[in-house]
Amino acid sequence: MAAATQGRDTTARNLFGLLPMAVAAAKHIFAGTQVVKNAAGYAEPATTALAKVALGRAKHEVDNTLGADGDLSITVEEGEFKFDNSAAADAITIADIGSPCYAVDDQTVAKTDGVGTRSKAGIVTGVDSDGVWVKMGL
Repeated sequence: MAAATQGRDTTARNLFGLLPMAVAAAKHIFAGTQVVKNAAGYAEPATTALAKVALGRAKHEVDNTLGADGDLSITVEEGEFKFDNSAAADAITIADIGSPCYAVDDQTVAKTDGVGTRSKAGIVTGVDSDGVWVKMGL
């Protein structure tokens, strides 16, 4: 999979909160994608990177590519969301329900941390033929 290039209709269930966040400089977050908090406390799209804190799903699109830290804000939804499954040995199965999963990009999750290269996305709560249910939020 690859990072999103437009908003996506990410299926949700069991929504439990909204979290307003300031967006990091030079970041574009698409609606329906995974949002993380960076070390400085700003929201950005999930990527293969360490030291990020998973927040939830972007409620709307925010393009801060020309802005500084905090110039724009986003609303992040907390709950359970269906994201794309990784492939091959990193694919998540029903045996992984209840276990952590890790962000590959802003719309894909994997079973492992990629040998210490990925941040935790959330907890696997289900696996369907078309994706992985992930519980996300603070």
